[in-house]
Amino acid sequence: MSYADQVFIQNCQDILSRGVWDTDREVRPRWEDGAPAHTIKKFGIVNRYDLQEEFPILTLRRTYWKTAVDELLWIWQKKSNNIHDLSSHIWDAWADESGSIGKAYGYQLAVKHQYPEGEFDQVDRVLYDLKHNPASRRIMTNIYVHQDLHEMNLYPCAYSMTFNVTQKKGEDRLTLNAILNQRSQDVLAANNWNVVQYAVLVHMLAQVCDMNVGELVHVIADAHIYDRHVDAIKELISREPFPAPKFWLNPEIKDFYQFTPDDVKLEGYQTGEQIRDIPIAI
Repeated sequence: MSYADQVFIQNCQDILSRGVWDTDREVRPRWEDGAPAHTIKKFGIVNRYDLQEEFPILTLRRTYWKTAVDELLWIWQKKSNNIHDLSSHIWDAWADESGSIGKAYGYQLAVKHQYPEGEFDQVDRVLYDLKHNPASRRIMTNIYVHQDLHEMNLYPCAYSMTFNVTQKKGEDRLTLNAILNQRSQDVLAANNWNVVQYAVLVHMLAQVCDMNVGELVHVIADAHIYDRHVDAIKELISREPFPAPKFWLNPEIKDFYQFTPDDVKLEGYQTGEQIRDIPIAI
């Protein structure tokens, strides 16, 4: 069993057995037929993944990791808010006629800010600090910008990354760790998707900054299972998992902006059957 499977199963069991339903309240999300999309949720889930030990991807069902990496690079590398810069259609429901999702996600990472060393956007500031000031406790990004929320077609779910550099005893190289903060997560549709994305990001940043990869800590304020997902979740966590695959990142890439989804590979990724046609609440 992969560690990601173990964590996912524990999280789902915890939500289903100890979670709280919101069926007695008005909710914003709706199903395609207009019905309210209610959830059972758990507050404050924290998961830790040691990226040196194992790549955290589900084997209970296939995570489309290439598409996940493409979306990650759309946000962090292209710093785009337009679906025409994205290979998949996962953002189509939130895009306007021009393809824009408003001042969300990549848009915020592209905004330049003034620092003592000059102007940087958030991604370039992270890269600068990791290379020039790795002992800093201020290496972070935040895309939940209140003044722009009214112009976002969807408020950011995974909204903040905090990076922290350590050094293991006896090792010359530094180790890059990170915390992903997420205000809300649809466990069936997005849980492992987000974990895979930000695990890849930590690997990429560690490589271009000549560091070892360390831990990814995932903090979810509201981890929820939608009412129409409960049966699928129960079936999914009853499956027999497989061992984790081996992660490979193209060692020739030394510039974060040169990575493509083809520079990431998973060797021996064996999975259970995919769950088709998962309804998505919007």
